Amino acid sequence: MMARADQKDQLDVALEARSITKVYPGTVALDDVDFRIHRGKVNVLIGENGAGKSTLMKILAGVEHATAGHLYLDGEEVIIQSPQQAVKHGIGIIFQELNLFPNLSVAENIFAANEIKSKLNIIDHAKQEETTRTLLQRLERNIAPRALVETLRIGEQQLVEIAKALALDVKILIMDEPTSSLSVNETEVLFRIIEQLKSQGVSIVYISHRLDECIRMGDYFTVLRDGKLVAECTKSEVCLSWIVENMSGRKLDSVANREAYDMTQEVLKVSNLSLPSSVDKNRYLVNNVSFSLHAGEIIGIYGLVGAGRTELMECLMGLHPSATGSIVLDGEEISHLRLDQRLRKGITLIPEDRQRQGLVQKLSVEDNITLANLKEYLKRFYLSRAKEIADVKTMVKHLSIKVSNVKQGITSLSGGNQQKVVIAKNLLTEPKVLLMDEPTRGIDVGAKNEVFQIMNESADRGLGIIFVSSELEEITRMADRIIVMSEGDVTADCRRGEITESELVQASVASRERKRREANESA
Repeated sequence: MMARADQKDQLDVALEARSITKVYPGTVALDDVDFRIHRGKVNVLIGENGAGKSTLMKILAGVEHATAGHLYLDGEEVIIQSPQQAVKHGIGIIFQELNLFPNLSVAENIFAANEIKSKLNIIDHAKQEETTRTLLQRLERNIAPRALVETLRIGEQQLVEIAKALALDVKILIMDEPTSSLSVNETEVLFRIIEQLKSQGVSIVYISHRLDECIRMGDYFTVLRDGKLVAECTKSEVCLSWIVENMSGRKLDSVANREAYDMTQEVLKVSNLSLPSSVDKNRYLVNNVSFSLHAGEIIGIYGLVGAGRTELMECLMGLHPSATGSIVLDGEEISHLRLDQRLRKGITLIPEDRQRQGLVQKLSVEDNITLANLKEYLKRFYLSRAKEIADVKTMVKHLSIKVSNVKQGITSLSGGNQQKVVIAKNLLTEPKVLLMDEPTRGIDVGAKNEVFQIMNESADRGLGIIFVSSELEEITRMADRIIVMSEGDVTADCRRGEITESELVQASVASRERKRREANESA
């Protein structure tokens, strides 16, 4: 018979973690941490990257096992050794890094390991697709149940991950960065669903680096720092300064406004760049886009999900052979070149999905950093390990990548440090133009400031930077020039300070509103 937790205050607590410790080789991820999940409430868990949030959640969900400590469900001690056991106990999790099978359909992903079967014990695909359609309608998205996940944009994949958790009908739902890839409208839909789940008695654990979301949605707040519990409070006691001070141990300074730069050297000129849709020949994902980038300039591209921002970046890198238009890099036309050729000419991309497109999960930190630059270390038939190691150490120091040993696996790093490894890999190629697609997605305020500092320092050395962001504050703070896209069109192009946040939002829906009016007029 397992021991019972103390009865005091248990009626309000659905799940309690006591004295949880998790030790990895060379590091203590969690050090004697207590955490309580209040029933029918949103329990916000806050901390910088590496604080131990995801590790604690993986222990609750049965993905990881604690080195020491106990879990109590409704006052009764439980041992959770697998995700399947967690689900049986009514615990579900939406992972920060998407946990989907790209070669399977949306419906197959939602019901993976939880299949609906007929009386003959055969998977009922029709029923799964019908239920999938209902779940996605609840999320207000019209995604085909039979669509392959690999064909969806990352924001749509995030919604599939959410639908997958909703299909489990759990009592406790852990949401690890659920809105990191969602548009404003999609985020509002999710918030409405969270309120519905609360009214049904479901307990939510909410993890987000968007602190305004935490304050808006949270009922109870817990802060971790360096693997330790440092603070707890209720909604009535919380404020932004309390969160930032407790999670960082210091007051974070805002990123200073960028100084003026020399616009004399044009490093990139894009003219009439277009990308037709592979589904609708009358629609363009990127529609006749033109702009110039100067050495030392940072251009911010703003827009909603589906605006064509990622497709624009991919076109610049040569990932879409069907794209038309002119791309001139440092005076040389490169629109006819392949991706590898463009990389050698001096243009490189930090992708939105760092896990699948920016890193090789099975490689070490060291090997990930040098992966795009191996030819520079080649001596006849061998790699110069001495030069390779020297460059890696330089990058680790320059970007302040927190790692105990460069030979350790990339997956052992926090999200913010993984992102800095992706940046290091790209900077090591010594580019003339750096493309960054949502470079601060899923990282905390401290890591964000470090990424901004890297961007500023790189621009000061003459690097031209184009970055995509869904965060108005990031765009208005970091960009020398702002380009707004809406359904493939450029709807605004202006200098920083020449446009308000309200005008940016209006420009981001301009093409959508125009097309709606045209459709109404033609009808």
